[in-house]
Amino acid sequence: MPTIQDFLTEKVPSEIVTYEERTAFHHKIYAEKPLLEVINVEKEYLSRTGILGKTKSFKAVNDVSFKLYEGETLGLVGESGCGKSTLGNAILQLDKATAGTILYRGQDITKLGGSELRKLRREIQIIFQDPYSSLNPRIPVGKAIMEPMQVHKLYTSDKECKAKTIEILVRVGLGAEHFNRYPHEFSGGQRQRIGIARTIALQPKLIVCDESVSALDISVQAQVLNLLNELKENFGFTYIFISHDLSVVKYMSDQVLVMNKGKIEEIDDADEIYANPKTEYTTKLIEAIPVKE
Repeated sequence: MPTIQDFLTEKVPSEIVTYEERTAFHHKIYAEKPLLEVINVEKEYLSRTGILGKTKSFKAVNDVSFKLYEGETLGLVGESGCGKSTLGNAILQLDKATAGTILYRGQDITKLGGSELRKLRREIQIIFQDPYSSLNPRIPVGKAIMEPMQVHKLYTSDKECKAKTIEILVRVGLGAEHFNRYPHEFSGGQRQRIGIARTIALQPKLIVCDESVSALDISVQAQVLNLLNELKENFGFTYIFISHDLSVVKYMSDQVLVMNKGKIEEIDDADEIYANPKTEYTTKLIEAIPVKE
């Protein structure tokens, strides 16, 4: 049975990054100030249970801290319900943290509101798991990609916005002929490319990819992963890549953060975690990776 590794791009010798080159890249980016710093972040939910309606608390994210550097991909991995998407939403300010500090370019973004928060929305974007639900079925995809450009007033005219949209469609493997088509006219993989196009239209610095390929067939997953890596190389994006699949996370990431029950299980270089897991939980995640028979 084929695994996702069978479909990922096989690089020619000139494209392969050596251990020395990878190490030099990491030394370079880690010598700079972090783009994002998450400090003791918690997200607590309250619920009422029982006949008397007693209040119970549940920490979906519990005292999480890490640093993310510009140009890096941080893989955030763990089983369903471990808190990884909740953490992603807290970073995006879609669901505010209960406690802790989140610094973006040295500024505590948990305290932002109004126009400051709208400005942040351009810098930090998300690629959803299901792009179809984030696209209006009544609006052609070209106009859906143009919309955030117009809201944030990136260009001086609709004509310029349209030209940039077509340029982006080509970048993600589609074309000008797709501009006036509607979401239902595309396959799942094509819709995910449209979702990516809409995200990068704002030229963000940090992109949260929340299970962005998990709904796709394996071969299509690989195509989208290769596209994300290509866009990162071309535009200098920084990614937080959230997934339950450690093999996918390893392929994408510089560092990997393993979460379990809201807490950090371990964080380290992607290759090091894969080769030498330090906890039983991480070991089980690795052992669950499908292997080619």
